[in-house]
Amino acid sequence: MKKLFTFICVALMVMGSWAQVSYDVIPQPRSVQLNPNGEVYVLSQQAVVTWVSGNEKMASNALLLSEYLQADAQFTVVPQADVKRSAKKGAPVGAAITLCLAPAKGNVAKKGKSAAQKRQSSLSDNPDAYQLTVDQNGVTIIGVTEEGVFRGIQTLRKAIGTQGGAQIELPYVTIQDEPRFSYRGVHFDTARHFFPVDFIKTFIDIMALHGCNQFHWHLTEDQGWRFEVKSMPKLAQKGSVRKQTVLGRNAGIYDGQPYGGYYTQEDCREIVAYAAKRYINVIPEIDLPGHMLGALHVYPELGCTGGPYEVWPTWGVSEDVLCAGNPKTLDFLKRVYDELCEVFPSKLIHIGGDESPRVRWKHCPKCQAKMKELGLKNEAELQTYINKEMDKHLTAKGRTLIGWDETLEGGLSENGIVMSWRGMKGGIEAARQHHRVIMTPTDYCYIDYYQLKDDWAQPHGIGGYVPVSKVYSLEPVPSELTEEEAQYILGPQVNLWTEYVGFPEHAMYMLLPRLDAISEVQWLPKEQKNYETFKQRLGRMEQLYDRLGYKYCHKTE
Repeated sequence: MKKLFTFICVALMVMGSWAQVSYDVIPQPRSVQLNPNGEVYVLSQQAVVTWVSGNEKMASNALLLSEYLQADAQFTVVPQADVKRSAKKGAPVGAAITLCLAPAKGNVAKKGKSAAQKRQSSLSDNPDAYQLTVDQNGVTIIGVTEEGVFRGIQTLRKAIGTQGGAQIELPYVTIQDEPRFSYRGVHFDTARHFFPVDFIKTFIDIMALHGCNQFHWHLTEDQGWRFEVKSMPKLAQKGSVRKQTVLGRNAGIYDGQPYGGYYTQEDCREIVAYAAKRYINVIPEIDLPGHMLGALHVYPELGCTGGPYEVWPTWGVSEDVLCAGNPKTLDFLKRVYDELCEVFPSKLIHIGGDESPRVRWKHCPKCQAKMKELGLKNEAELQTYINKEMDKHLTAKGRTLIGWDETLEGGLSENGIVMSWRGMKGGIEAARQHHRVIMTPTDYCYIDYYQLKDDWAQPHGIGGYVPVSKVYSLEPVPSELTEEEAQYILGPQVNLWTEYVGFPEHAMYMLLPRLDAISEVQWLPKEQKNYETFKQRLGRMEQLYDRLGYKYCHKTE
């Protein structure tokens, strides 16, 4: 009889009526304990997903789970709060998938603990920690927070994959999981090229699939100002439009076509809300005092020369920056950041601070007078003055400043966070000064670089070479740091700049599968990383990308 049952199961799998389930997903969970007897739970179409009513976040999680399974595997589950519970076991009756929160530590008496309660109480205090169990009662996802439950949902959907059908066969398992780093970031530049709101949402969906939780949104540049400031409407209306765009790598030939676009504050709020449902924080960046030609085009009096300035049609770093000696400059910045903080609830606000030439300041009477007034030795200290003024302004609003590693020059306030991009040296120095650090070194994390050796085999790019294997090899905590200093490393981030990335399909191609690599760096303890098994698991992710219509690089190096 057992042989006949096995034969029937195999036949159904071959015919596609059963889903191929594997817990070999990316990022790999910390602990996966399969039932040695090979038992399975059969999930049927129209299965019920339940949670305790009154928890809006959990209701949102359940709805997203149903949407994911429908999109990924064309499999239908039905969200339903408060399914009646069995008096004997306390298990939901008719619920195939149960979403719940772990009891607070100390709330469950040691005496008489059930095995399930013991497992629940073993979860750490990490807000992303979760336990996913499949047994005779169905699927149970327990999280320390609703965010942890959401991470477990992502693991479940990736385990099920794309193989839908009338039923899904889930091997019994207990998964205990939590990420290594609290900060798991992805940067996207929408200033060099503008991307529509719908694609920003898709970008966020891709991040959520990979367990990322910080969307670093680069909004302004020499080539375009993309954030609406209602008190200065011309800033976005005029500052977002360049007359034309250079072709090739600054070949001196232009397309002759106006290029523009900006995000209204309503657009930004919509994106923030969309990300929040997926437990992703949106960190806005308005770069200062450089990368400001979009603003100087509209307000030339804020520059050292008085202009005229144009929204830059070429790539690179302009020597025209905000005038640090003009009192109107700080007034302008504070007005901009006041509105930015009204729109973005993020506690973290990025001020840029990178690639800001000081050539104009050396010859500007206002800047030189300001240096003399403040007793500053050089122009680097003048930039530090601007940074610290903005830091004070943001701190008063309960926000924390993030700056690229140039902000270390001349000193950084105690509360500031350093984003180390020019290698890891800046991050090491910052950690030794007890500043919090986000590691995003160019050689590992700049995914606007080519991912294959053969340039001709890929869409046009900025140059460089950062393959998947290189991203995967990143160790964000340098060995030079002491155990105490290492605590200041918040986590790693990849950066997608868009000088040469102008369309959603190209952006996805540059992102995937390098996002898979960084997600495992962000999630797994370094001793659990294994590039060979990662490559095997990547094939499963690619099946899901194909189903969802995500473009990706099919070759990995």
